[in-house]
Amino acid sequence: MHVTDQAPKVPLKRFKRTKIVATVGPATDSYEAILQLIAAGANVIRLNFSHGTHEERLLHIPWIRKASAEEGKPVAIIQDLQGPKIRLGDFDGVVTVQAGQALTLAYKADYLATGHLPTQYDLSTKVKTGQRIYMFDGKVRTVVTKVEHGVVHVRSDNEGILIKRKGINLPDTDFGGDILTEKDMKDLKFGFTQDLDYVALSFVQTAEDVHNLRRILKENHSTARIIVKLETRAAVENLEEIIKATDAVMVARGDLAVETPAESVPVVQRQIVGLGQKYGKPTIVATQMLLSMMDMPEPTRAEVSDVATAVFMGADAVMLSDETAMGKYPIDAVKTMKRVVLYAEQHPPLKTIYPYEREHTMQNAISSSVLNLADNIDAKAIVAETKSGETAYQIAARRPDVALIAVTDTARTAQQLALCYNVKSYVRPVGRDAASRLTDWLQQKKVLHSGDVVVLVSGRAPGVVGTTDTIKVRVLE
Repeated sequence: MHVTDQAPKVPLKRFKRTKIVATVGPATDSYEAILQLIAAGANVIRLNFSHGTHEERLLHIPWIRKASAEEGKPVAIIQDLQGPKIRLGDFDGVVTVQAGQALTLAYKADYLATGHLPTQYDLSTKVKTGQRIYMFDGKVRTVVTKVEHGVVHVRSDNEGILIKRKGINLPDTDFGGDILTEKDMKDLKFGFTQDLDYVALSFVQTAEDVHNLRRILKENHSTARIIVKLETRAAVENLEEIIKATDAVMVARGDLAVETPAESVPVVQRQIVGLGQKYGKPTIVATQMLLSMMDMPEPTRAEVSDVATAVFMGADAVMLSDETAMGKYPIDAVKTMKRVVLYAEQHPPLKTIYPYEREHTMQNAISSSVLNLADNIDAKAIVAETKSGETAYQIAARRPDVALIAVTDTARTAQQLALCYNVKSYVRPVGRDAASRLTDWLQQKKVLHSGDVVVLVSGRAPGVVGTTDTIKVRVLE
């Protein structure tokens, strides 16, 4: 057990509550760069398995853990699976498309020899006549007119161009639970041998996709939690059931804006964040948050507003993708995002209230009581003992303004909670007075002071999942 032994570097009231996810890529492919990302404010590091090799990951994961220890804060690692990301294959030059033009697509076709546009996935086994196929990330929109002998015939609705390896979206196509590709299974098998906290599942369509991955994780004794990437039209139609089934949610706005009307994405984003709070599931807002910082040292005003809106909305985390993976200013992007997050958090009462009612359970009742009590007595902090992290997830789902400090004897739980809104985790030995002892230590480190009021949350059986049943008020002497 690695005990977290560094006190917070800022006062409790200046804690950054909304977490930052940063993606490692060519621009941050070194220990020094990863350390800088974490020092600048990243709480979660995303490893995008659509790119890179397992050999590179064998370097990245130890670097992240070493940097996490050096900075004295738990950091979560996400293994982001590629999923059935369907793309055009290789062909030379640019194909110009006219409105009304007939095109054909075939798996791994030779374009010069056959005239069929090559694809990296056999679409003929999934698509049906009348379904839409969007190519080049929606720039060329087509409808299927016929499928025969492994060839998909389509008609273009608009003019445009096509270039090799550009993405294809299938908003009407049901994959029938077949969203884990052969590559994903190889990546998962690799992940089972590594120190990973979350697995992000791409192109989810139903809750059954989540259940399938959970079975695979259990069969392989993985303790990783599941992040669903909501990026398909089918997922939007099955939103609540999917969120109930998963552990966390990512609003993957890139593909979502192609599969659904772009104007619907902000509404869906709010629905997802609200349902995440209802069920105690962390939510991540992703895609193009500070995209201009790929090339520029400052973001646009619209991007700043986008990040701040996600904070006001109550997202657990905001994510940087290409900005830190391939951009010219990866560390500046994290610093900028942290500044925007802190400013937005420190200027209430700009906060979204959701109409969702939570289920009447013991855990929900305790979590609500903790917050009401902390608010009424002007507590400086809530210190919660947790084995699985569930107590902290449920309290955080109510978006407390008071600092929420989790104490656990499990490094994995502490790392996973790095994604959760307003939670700062400490790893300590299990025991009946773990929260009280951590409070004493925080007072010794001058994080808490004499006269401060703290709410302690614990369970009748320390170290046992699901036994939280005790709330105490402590006035520090």
